[in-house]
Amino acid sequence: MRKAFLACLLLVLCPLFYAASLCAQETLTNDSVIKLLKAGLSEELIVTTINSSPGDYDTSVNALIALKKAGAGDKVVSAMILKASGATPAPAATAPAAATAAGTADIPAPITLAPGTLPAGVDSVGVYFLEKAGNHWQEVPAEVVNFKKEGSLKHLASAGVLKGEMTGLVGGNRSSLLLKMPAKFILYVPEGRAPGEYQLIHLHSNADSREFKAANGGIVKDAGGALRDVLDYTPKKIAPRVYLIEMNEEFDRGEYGFLPPSDTALGDTIPTATKLYSFSLTH
Repeated sequence: MRKAFLACLLLVLCPLFYAASLCAQETLTNDSVIKLLKAGLSEELIVTTINSSPGDYDTSVNALIALKKAGAGDKVVSAMILKASGATPAPAATAPAAATAAGTADIPAPITLAPGTLPAGVDSVGVYFLEKAGNHWQEVPAEVVNFKKEGSLKHLASAGVLKGEMTGLVGGNRSSLLLKMPAKFILYVPEGRAPGEYQLIHLHSNADSREFKAANGGIVKDAGGALRDVLDYTPKKIAPRVYLIEMNEEFDRGEYGFLPPSDTALGDTIPTATKLYSFSLTH
């Protein structure tokens, strides 16, 4: 039994010893590589041997055809060509560093994207927030907006003419989405739209609703400073039609929402939106 084990071990180690002895004894050539292939060495081991040993390789067309016929794969042939050219092989790729250090799992990693790609979870036009616990993006829920004028409540889809100042109303005094600052959002805007067309609204809570002031479907910003329902924000483009927005402790806790532009042709009596991407912010 012991002899059988030793015999198997010898069969496994022989190709390795052969490669090592071959490298120590001579400069590798095309014939040396073919011998290594016939000895049954893996492609990875042969490439490593080529990279770490002196070599004098024939990389002419006929020589390369002969190598392919002998069973040399593309990695082996590429390593020989690179060695013959005198270039230094590229270092092996290292594992990416951890996104967050130990004890800081609640701090999202910086957002970097390859050209032409979207963040994970962002797959259609809309508004998304960064889920810190899982460090992935989820869609902000959309709620229906109604407009009240002269004491009457009208749904945006209702018939009738709405003129003058109106109050936008959203059902319930709090959004179902509660976020802790700092919070990160992504706007994935439709083709032909700009992020500035999305209004960041600060809603005022009542007993059973949230509201903001509007005029002819547009948002009112009182010149005297009494009304501040529209807030400034700075979008950062991270991909085509994709913009990153950060809300930090400079914002007050409360109810907010992104009001998208309307796809309907605008006029003096047409409101600008039928939905609001709403959320609550807390410190």
